[in-house]
Amino acid sequence: MYECQLKTRRRVEMINITREVEDEVRRRNIRDGLCIVYCPHTTAAITINEAADPDVARDIAAVLERLAPHRGDYAHAEGNSDSHIKTALLGPSQAIIVRDGRLALGQWQGIFFCEFDGPRDRRFFVKTLQDNS
Repeated sequence: MYECQLKTRRRVEMINITREVEDEVRRRNIRDGLCIVYCPHTTAAITINEAADPDVARDIAAVLERLAPHRGDYAHAEGNSDSHIKTALLGPSQAIIVRDGRLALGQWQGIFFCEFDGPRDRRFFVKTLQDNS
């Protein structure tokens, strides 16, 4: 299993991590199988979406902010309830099929680490499984 460290720079940001995940699939020489990307933080998430146009990530962050505004009527005393809610909406992990040695992502898709309570030191894990059938 691969562990990747990263530093986020803003309170909310979506970082394209597709290259790091692809590199791990190549390092492990996975031809056909599964790649799981997992985030162990309660205020950060992993998602797959369009990576060609950076406006899409900005739009996603803007809609999530409207759904769960930073300053809301929350009971959680730390001041980051919105971050927990946004993470719950997107989820902590994604599973991607590996086919012929490549992630089976769509033409415009990328994998994003979604920070909702930064800036922070963060990490995510990549686990690959080879299909031997």
